[in-house]
Amino acid sequence: MCGRVRFVNPEGGSNREGVYWRYEMAIRERESALASVTAGNGAIYAVRRAAYVRVDPVMGHDLKLPFTLVRAGWRAVEAKAARATERMVPDVEGEARRKRRMQSHAWAIVLRGGLLDPRGWPSAYTAMMVSHRWLRYAAPLLHLVALVTAPRRWRRLQVAAIAAAAVPAPLTGDPQGPAARAHAVLRYYVLMQRSTLLGLADHLMHGTEAGWSPPDGTRVAGRADDDA
Repeated sequence: MCGRVRFVNPEGGSNREGVYWRYEMAIRERESALASVTAGNGAIYAVRRAAYVRVDPVMGHDLKLPFTLVRAGWRAVEAKAARATERMVPDVEGEARRKRRMQSHAWAIVLRGGLLDPRGWPSAYTAMMVSHRWLRYAAPLLHLVALVTAPRRWRRLQVAAIAAAAVPAPLTGDPQGPAARAHAVLRYYVLMQRSTLLGLADHLMHGTEAGWSPPDGTRVAGRADDDA
């Protein structure tokens, strides 16, 4: 059973992790009601003693534990009333570095931790794993395929979006207006897709260690199974 973490950014800044996280929580709530969640949250969760399994610290519990327990015949659900608050990295560039490190751990689970093995999962849960997890990690590669194979006008749109996201902030207009907010979400999305690819490259080229140095002011240092 996993609780809900709310990300806060009291100093303000350019990080749009909160927007993504609200979307993630909406999906997780529906997964829990339908079958089981496809990932948990290492900051706030509980496991029956009989169900607990030791997880490779490189992989961590967040992503690895729920689908492993479902494979063993348990349910993995969300407890909406169990809540925690966590500080975000203030700027999106820092968030991209954090995501790159996290994706290095996630790719260990994808490639050798059983995430791509549907044996033992109920059919509804398998469908959710495919749509929510398999396609999530494939998304950067699918973007690259689309960049090559899509009709020219769509390729131009993708290139324009990437170019716009490369600019730290809009050059004109209200910095707090709708256009600026849309640009911030676009920049967040593009940088997170880039972090997923870089995390894969890091894992394949250098491997992934269990420990890390967290961004200043966000969370304590730990092992992969402590990370949110």
